[in-house]
This record gives sequence, C-alpha cells and structure tokens, in this order.
Amino acid sequence: MVRKEEFDRNPHLFVETKIKDFAAGSVKNQLPAFNCEPIFDAPLVGFADGDDPIFQYYKVVVSDFHLTPREAWERYLQGAGAGSGQPDNLRVISFVMPITDATRRSLAAESIVPSLRWNHTRWQGHDFITELSNYVISLLGELGYHGVAPELASFFERREMPSGLVSNWSQRHIAYAAGLGTFSLSDGFITPRGIAMRCGSVVTDAPLNPSPRTYKHHLANCLFYRGESCGRCMQRCPVGAIKESGHDKIRCREFMQGRQKEILKELGREEGYMGRYVGCGFCQVKVPCEFQIPPAGSGS
Repeated sequence: MVRKEEFDRNPHLFVETKIKDFAAGSVKNQLPAFNCEPIFDAPLVGFADGDDPIFQYYKVVVSDFHLTPREAWERYLQGAGAGSGQPDNLRVISFVMPITDATRRSLAAESIVPSLRWNHTRWQGHDFITELSNYVISLLGELGYHGVAPELASFFERREMPSGLVSNWSQRHIAYAAGLGTFSLSDGFITPRGIAMRCGSVVTDAPLNPSPRTYKHHLANCLFYRGESCGRCMQRCPVGAIKESGHDKIRCREFMQGRQKEILKELGREEGYMGRYVGCGFCQVKVPCEFQIPPAGSGS
C-alpha cells in the first residue's frame, strides 16, 4: 500500500526509491537463460520540467514532429477521454537502466555479432522497461496523480527520414533534459553509469522539482568532443558507421537489422537468439565511456 504522506515528505526520493526497489525485485529484470541474473543494475532517476524550452528546441534538432511533454499530455487526455486536464506544472520522470558488467563483458569478447546474453538483454530488457513504465504510472495513480509513457502510447510513432529512422519521443533526449547525461560521437548517451544502458520515461502531473543539468553542453561527457584523442567507438563499429563526422544511422541499421542475422547463420550460432533483430552495441563496450563518464586521458 502506498502512503501519500511519504511521497509528500520527499517526492523525489520517494519516486527514486520506488523505482530502484521495483528494479531490484522484479522477475522481469532477470535473464532466465543466464541463471536469472539481473538484466540491469540499479537505475538512475531524473526529473524534467515539462515546459522547459529545451523541448521546443528538440523540434529543430530531433524532428519537427517530436512531441513536447505538453503535446504528449494532450494526446494522452484525448485518448483517455478523461484525466486531470492540462496541469499548471507538468513533469517528466526519466530513468536510466545500466547494463550489468557480466553482459558488457560478454559483448566485449565479440567482434561482429553480439553475444547471446547481450541479445537477450536487448529484448528482455525492453520488456522490463515496459513493465517499469507501467508500474510508475500505477504508482502515480495510487498517489492521486496521472501519468503516461509516450513510447508505449498509441500516439507514439517512428518515421523514415533522410538521416534515418526518427521517433516522436526520444528517450535519450528526455534523459538529457532530466540531467542524466550527454550525447556521444556514436549518438549514444553517456551517463554517470556509462553509455551501456537503456532508458525510459513517464510524463506526469505529480509535483516534482526538475533535476539540474550540471554539464556545460550536450556533448560534455564525450572525450572526442572534449578535444582528446579517443574515437574508440569508431574502432569498435564492425561496419564503419561511426566517423569523426558522426553516426551513419542508415548504415548502422542496415547492418544491425539485416546482415547480422545472416552472419549468425553463416557461423552456425542462431540458436537461442531472439527479437526482430540481433542487436549490436559494440560501440558501447571496450570504450572509455562504457560504465562511467570517462576521465581525462582515458581515451588513449
């Protein structure tokens, strides 16, 4: 049973603790094929102001159809046919799920197709994040508030653009707004627990103060953009989809969603793999930002 007085005493700590406790106790956060070991380590949690001007800026840097939290809330209300209306203060809860060391090491041992453990983490981890998102919405409901996970909603969409596939709700950009990290040369997201992670978010009318963004700019955690000789993610990519000019999303997706399955078949390693595609992630391991914000000098 949820006690609202506990939430009222410290809303941020309450929500963060509940998310961490759920992740620690959920059977969905386990890999059945690997002795039910955890998929993710303890999450990072941040909060964003739903009216932060950065969300309007995302219509320029992500796509013109990327939703602001206000737009996502309006679509949620339209779909629900009821709700709280547009609150004076709208918030976004963002959570980052770091991938475990055992899974990262399993991928580090590969060079062209991901390990079975990494593949299971990709897809069973997705299922867990769905469960966690729904749990957060349910928790908010018990407290008397509303919530919607835009990526799980009927209005979520992806469109093919000249630069590649783009969605109308980018979890990494939401995490950036919530103070959880910055972007990288590979287009990944470098958090205090590194780049090997997945993330999710919920928009809510619950009273939560925004987390500070302590970084100077959106590339601050990447050694390459700090003027150091890194580029390790370029070396790790099996198809050269990462260059000094950035990430070729089309080349990356063609390999990840096509060629990798063919390679698995050629190697006779198909058994046990799951999902629509194998999943790559090579640029997320054996790199200085794998499990931390890389310290100066760690790229050489």
